[in-house]
Amino acid sequence: MLRALEVSNFILIEKVSLEIGEGFTALTGETGAGKSILIDAIELLVGGRGDGGLVREGAERAELSAEFDFDDRALAAWLSEADLTGDDGTVILRRTIDRSGRSRCFINGHAATLAQLKAAGEHLIDIHGQHEHQSLLRAAAQRALLDSHSQCESLVQETAAAYRDWKRLQAVADEAEKNFAQREAERARIEEDFKDLKKLGPREGEWQQVSAEHMRLQHGSSLLGGAQSALEALQEAEGAALSQIAAVANRLKALSAHDDRLKSVVEMLESAEAQAGEAVRELRNYASRVDLDPQALRDAEARIEALHAAGRKYRVRPEELPVRFAELEKRLAELELAVNPEALKREVAAAQGRYESTAKRLSAKRRAGAEALGKAVSAGMQKLAMAGGRFAVSLRKLEEGGSQGLEDVEFEVSSHPSLPLRPLAKVASGGELSRVSLAIQLVAASASPVGALVFDEIDSGIGGAVAETIGKALRQLGRQRQVLCVTHLPQVAASGNDQWGVSKFAKGKLSVAVEKLDRAARVAELARMLGGAESTARKHAAELLDET
Repeated sequence: MLRALEVSNFILIEKVSLEIGEGFTALTGETGAGKSILIDAIELLVGGRGDGGLVREGAERAELSAEFDFDDRALAAWLSEADLTGDDGTVILRRTIDRSGRSRCFINGHAATLAQLKAAGEHLIDIHGQHEHQSLLRAAAQRALLDSHSQCESLVQETAAAYRDWKRLQAVADEAEKNFAQREAERARIEEDFKDLKKLGPREGEWQQVSAEHMRLQHGSSLLGGAQSALEALQEAEGAALSQIAAVANRLKALSAHDDRLKSVVEMLESAEAQAGEAVRELRNYASRVDLDPQALRDAEARIEALHAAGRKYRVRPEELPVRFAELEKRLAELELAVNPEALKREVAAAQGRYESTAKRLSAKRRAGAEALGKAVSAGMQKLAMAGGRFAVSLRKLEEGGSQGLEDVEFEVSSHPSLPLRPLAKVASGGELSRVSLAIQLVAASASPVGALVFDEIDSGIGGAVAETIGKALRQLGRQRQVLCVTHLPQVAASGNDQWGVSKFAKGKLSVAVEKLDRAARVAELARMLGGAESTARKHAAELLDET
């Protein structure tokens, strides 16, 4: 969950700090006060695009940071693998943008790329914007939401990879018919390079291994001399350290009979004697195995030079030669198929079969997910003044599958039992579209594995009794996840466990202030949102708070 957010010199914000609690937190303020600027800041912190125009006038750069708590093994593993770890269970994201548009990103104090910031953000927070219903009108967004809700993203990637393999082999087959001579020349060249590297036989990890072996052989004499010198000092020379330690231990042991305080010293010396004795045994074993073979050193040097030469020839680092060898082998296999039409046809058919098998598994999972999503969103619509409304996910089979599978995905809705299902994109009423969109987003958010959810005025176009339902839905969602919502509806704001007020003020330059509201301040803010006579609005505002 999002614990703290700090924003400096960002658009109209000079400096604000928020410490956000669990449950549902509402962000309110007059129109144009700058509520959504905070959401923009969070979006930038999780990899959104930014430019120099976001820097506050008169400042050199904008600075944004957020602290998150998390309990996600996948994120912990990713941070460890990328060397971006911080305190256990905590991740701190930081980003600066200067006037030239140059952006710098940090994760737990480590410099990071924008892609890494975005990857971390995907584990930490989901942002649902006020214009998200517009993206839900696009087929790609509908398909992505269904796949996410059905938890089949990995199968989508597998299907796309199988499709690319099939089409790549198909392209090889098509091209083979057109450019046989050119293919044969490329095949001969690739074959020569492949044989050259096969003769060299680079192995995975060999470069590191042979480099270490060369280093050991190169310093064999000094290693052996050092080991022997240490043995002599510890045991073999006159007055060796081991015998000195034993003699001192024996003397003090006799004296400890007269003073118990010496016993702990004796124990330490006896332990040191045992450790030194173990070191002597290890040194003797090591010295017996130190290799001073000049021929082995020459062989290692020759191997290093051969790997270096091959690396220069193929324009890769020596340690990358095994990868280059595998690439040549794969390409050679493709080119050899190109001069064997029957074999190539079999490979194309096999690749097509693998794609169709994977795509059918994806279709089955989508069908199950579409049914579950349809029921969940339809149930949500009943609570949003759309009694009898229905939502369904239509899967229309394509004549020929594509990288995204064997079907098109389209969301369909009916706002009344007497009306047929129609594509969401053709829903005429903006209010209906907003309510359906909200129902979809609440269902999607409930299924999200991340700990923090942000809603930016998704209740736009909604009012009346529906607003109270939305507030209750967000508060209920807050029991499962942390919820932050920018809202203009008093009924929604009153449902919040906490409420922050956003306002503008002029102190030389126009600025945005954010403060956590106590009960009295919440009553005043809700009364402003309700409008009407002050006394009546305040009474109504207090009642709204008491009802939650």
